[in-house]
Amino acid sequence: MTVLWIIFGLVAGGGIGVLLTTTVLRKSLLSKSQQVLKDAEEKGEIIKKEGELKAKERSLQLQREHDKRVSEQNNKMREAENKLKQREQTLNQKVDELQKKSAELKGVSDKLNVEIESLHKRQAEVEKVYRESVSKLEHIAGMSADEAKQQLIESMTDEARAEASTTIMDIVEEAKITANEQAKKIVIQSIQRTATEAAVENTVSVFNLENEEVKGRIIGREGRNIRTLENLTGVEIIIDDSPDAIIISGFDPVRREIARLSLHKLVTDGRIHPARIEEVVAKTRRQIEQEINEVGKRTCIDLGIPNLNHELMRMVGRMKYRSSYGQNLLQHSREVANLAATMAAELGLNPKMAKRAGLLHDIGKVPETDPELPHAIFGMKLAEKYKEHPDICNAIGAHHDEMEMNNLISPIIQVADAISGARPGARREVVEAYINRLKKLEDMAMSYPGVVKTYAIQAGRELRVIVGADKVSDIEANKLSYDLSKQIQSEMTYPGQIKVTVIRETRAINYAK
Repeated sequence: MTVLWIIFGLVAGGGIGVLLTTTVLRKSLLSKSQQVLKDAEEKGEIIKKEGELKAKERSLQLQREHDKRVSEQNNKMREAENKLKQREQTLNQKVDELQKKSAELKGVSDKLNVEIESLHKRQAEVEKVYRESVSKLEHIAGMSADEAKQQLIESMTDEARAEASTTIMDIVEEAKITANEQAKKIVIQSIQRTATEAAVENTVSVFNLENEEVKGRIIGREGRNIRTLENLTGVEIIIDDSPDAIIISGFDPVRREIARLSLHKLVTDGRIHPARIEEVVAKTRRQIEQEINEVGKRTCIDLGIPNLNHELMRMVGRMKYRSSYGQNLLQHSREVANLAATMAAELGLNPKMAKRAGLLHDIGKVPETDPELPHAIFGMKLAEKYKEHPDICNAIGAHHDEMEMNNLISPIIQVADAISGARPGARREVVEAYINRLKKLEDMAMSYPGVVKTYAIQAGRELRVIVGADKVSDIEANKLSYDLSKQIQSEMTYPGQIKVTVIRETRAINYAK
């Protein structure tokens, strides 16, 4: 029990201690909180004062900036007012000057009005005198002023017409004198500026072989291979004693080329029999057709001829495999195109149109069917069909005088065609036929009475005939030249044209003894 009371006492004493401790703590906290509040209030006052100071400083700064802006605006306004005052003074001065000038002009105007009135009076007097003079002249001349004016106009018109006729005649005579010289100059310049090659076309092609054994395989059993190849290509294949070579003969270069390429493919492949020959020839034909299209396109690009119809372009490509007197038709057409463009440029015409007409002038020679029309007319119809320009169509149709020319491009194409066909080396003839033609020309001229000597010169393009002055007169010489040219034209075939020159020379001879 004693122990319990002791414990109870301790517990009771501890509670009182705790109460006392709590009370002390509460008082301490109250005093600290009051001190914190007091410090916070002091800090708030300090912050408030600092804020008021900053606000006053900001207000003062804004006030100074405002005063500065107001001052600048006032200065600008004063400057503007000064400028306005200066302008006003200047305007006032100008107004004063204008008023002075206006007063001066008013005085001048008054003087002019007086002078104008005086002039009107004088004009009336002059008109009165003029009318009196005209009436007197009409009375003396016996005709009115209108009749005299009409007569004067008619006389001046007749005089002007006479002078114009004289001037025209002078111009025509001068043109006749200089036209031939200018034409020769243009033709020579065109020929000099066009580079061409000589004709090297042949009617045979040579196919070379590696060895003689291949000939037998090409001939085949009982000659069936070579017969099949000849029937399919339309050429003659000549196998003779020529070593390692086969001759392909034919006048159509397209057929010769098809045969040559087919032989090359067959020999390279090694399989040579009729079925294989038919297959290779068909493929080669398609290849040649594609090459024709490519040649046509490339030619148009090289010559700068745009927008040509595809069918016409294909015909241009076919020209590569056509020839006339040994002259390649495509080469001839390109040459004519370049010559025509050069001449057209020299004459101030359209060179592009002339070049186009020159390229197409012989398309009538390469139809797939055989037309009954002359090649110039047929070519013109083809050009019309494919919407070519009317001047180009006329140039194609008239380049052999088979229709009338209606523009300046047509004679240019005709001249360029003649130059290309008649130039040395353009066309190839057999020597014997060439010699016979020259001999026939000379014999034909010698058959006329009064002819002393004849000479075929310039490769048969000119025939010079010398006649006796005592047997042939000047008029008969002219007639002889005309008759001989007509006979040559009707009885002979020749490229280009032949010039017939009859020379009648009179000599007066005396001897001093």
